[in-house]
Amino acid sequence: MIELGINNVSKYYGATKIFENITFDIKTGERIGLIGHNGCGKTTILKIMMDLEDYKEGDIHLRKGAKIGYLNQIPVYDEKIKTIEVIRAAFEQISIIKNQMNQLEIQFEKLKGTELEKAIHQYGNLSEQYELDGGYDLETRINKITEGLQITDNLKEMAFNNLSGGEKTRVVLAKILLEEPDILLLDEPTNHLDLETIGWLEGFLKEYKGSVLIISHDRYFLDSVVNKVVELEYSRANIYNGNYSYFVVEKERRFLIDYKNYQNQQKKIEQMENQIKRYRIWGEMRDSDKMFKRAKELEKRLEKMEVLGRPVLDSKKVRFNQDIVNRTGKFVLEVEDISKSFEEKTLLKNINLNIFYQDSACIIGKNGSGTLAEYEGTLLFVSHDRYFINKVADKIMEIEDYEINTYDGDYNYYLEEIKKKKDNSISGINSLIFKSNKVVQIKKSDDSIRSKNADALRIKRLALIEENIEKMEIKQKELENEMNMHNSDIKYLEDIFLEKQTIEKELEAIYEEWEELIYF
Repeated sequence: MIELGINNVSKYYGATKIFENITFDIKTGERIGLIGHNGCGKTTILKIMMDLEDYKEGDIHLRKGAKIGYLNQIPVYDEKIKTIEVIRAAFEQISIIKNQMNQLEIQFEKLKGTELEKAIHQYGNLSEQYELDGGYDLETRINKITEGLQITDNLKEMAFNNLSGGEKTRVVLAKILLEEPDILLLDEPTNHLDLETIGWLEGFLKEYKGSVLIISHDRYFLDSVVNKVVELEYSRANIYNGNYSYFVVEKERRFLIDYKNYQNQQKKIEQMENQIKRYRIWGEMRDSDKMFKRAKELEKRLEKMEVLGRPVLDSKKVRFNQDIVNRTGKFVLEVEDISKSFEEKTLLKNINLNIFYQDSACIIGKNGSGTLAEYEGTLLFVSHDRYFINKVADKIMEIEDYEINTYDGDYNYYLEEIKKKKDNSISGINSLIFKSNKVVQIKKSDDSIRSKNADALRIKRLALIEENIEKMEIKQKELENEMNMHNSDIKYLEDIFLEKQTIEKELEAIYEEWEELIYF
């Protein structure tokens, strides 16, 4: 079932085109990753879905009765509103039912007879609805989400406006997840989340019964969660029915097919242009209207041909300016028994670590565990981007329980070691492992194989015909030279002329076959 459909939607800011004729559907249960370069209009599409942005043309269709939850801006609340009150606002309708039930309970002692029976009947209906809406499991549901997003009891009791930006984002995300909308629109949901929380969110979204549309630069997250990718590229939407790993392989496969088609068409255009020249030369040499007519017909075919653009796999390149520096010694950084506190909060205690020349080390840990670090020279960086870490780092330093644990390997190696240490890993941690050796197999149908074989035979026949044309044109030229050299020998000229006529007829027949093969 289609929950939300986007049909030929275009968006402009003034005269600047953001995207044009974007078309895709969000079906029930789909988890879609919306990807593309910065500035291509990903967030704009989400805002259009929420009716927060207008658009020039096209249609948006939302299934009747479908609810959308959108994680983007942080709403403004009254100064006195506590965090737990913001979270409980997800159950506004349930709260109304509960209040009505409480009011009836108070009235029971005062009512008698028919009025009491009526109140009891009303209470029964409310209680049934309360149960259907999950009212009796309210606290369990709240605790599950808040624990997963690491919203502590202390945070729940704090005023919402006193929270940091990252904490507010987690609270708003918790509220949206508890509302259980039919469609979840999540714009960079892993921002402000540490690795453990991201792992929990992955597991939650994979089990989510509704539809999910995610904008994210976290490739691990997309690879684990989504089952469909919509890529915005060159102002249009390309659909890939698989996760991020499938998208990477399939995009390259499509590019290779498009590029092969482009090359074949360019070759065909060149062949047709050369044949047009041949026809014109023949027409002038023989004063033949038939040859000029053929040239004109071939020109019209060429004009009607829909010319393919040259495919581009990735038009953007990154360039860095790097200053040359003197290389360091073997030991780049050595830390012994370092501790760090902010007032009464201890971040690090008796830390020891070594960084050697040409190490690419990454520091990871929960938010607030003291992972901020800067260092010029040998690479030491802090990141929650697991794909980036796995590509760059050859040493992982994890801050946990005031200590640093060092793992001499990439992020995949770190995960393997964590799995060995913990018999019961946290929910969702297994989904963090990036299947770098994943192979996507494309099944070929019998029709496609037959079509490919037919194309191969056509190309082979075409090459043979072109070789014959070249030989016959050379022979034709030789006969013309013979006629010029022996123009006084009438008998010899007749023999050469007859041979030349035979070659010309054969050439015409071969040209017709060539046209059929090159055009179709």
